[in-house]
Amino acid sequence: MSNKQALRDLQTRLADRLQSAQGQSVSVAWLAVRLGEAHYLLPLSQAGEIFPLPSITQVPYTQAWFCGVANLRGGLYAVVDLLALMGDAAVRSEQAWAQVRLVTLNAESGLNCALVLDGLMGLRRQEAFTGVEPAPDGSPAWFGHRLIDTHGQVWQEIDLYALSQTTAFLSIGA
Repeated sequence: MSNKQALRDLQTRLADRLQSAQGQSVSVAWLAVRLGEAHYLLPLSQAGEIFPLPSITQVPYTQAWFCGVANLRGGLYAVVDLLALMGDAAVRSEQAWAQVRLVTLNAESGLNCALVLDGLMGLRRQEAFTGVEPAPDGSPAWFGHRLIDTHGQVWQEIDLYALSQTTAFLSIGA
């Protein structure tokens, strides 16, 4: 009889925990990254896995920002240099390339794509920011809000799903 009661108590505790977890909102909202010298926020719900730079096979007759394709966990992924796509023609040194990371788009996007990032700066919560501004005039449609943290640093949010549907992003041919 005590085993049945212990099982009921366990089930009750688990149900209570599940219900309270569903009632809480996710407090971590963004992956903070660096592209060149600028700071960006990628929504965690749109980002996938993070990888060190693998061997990339170049593809001829493609845009300069399209690095090529890479094997990530047995899947073939297009590798896009996000900084170059945004129009920054800065050339990374060999040492800088050794430090870059790739972040894939979430599987829900339906695209096997990884973005080249110059640095990972951790996770950020909404509470880390004291101000919000609209994206600057003339910025791409996939730029979200600009957030200002407690140190005055400006962070630009990037909507990865909106980026992945733009004509420029989908047109890799040179």
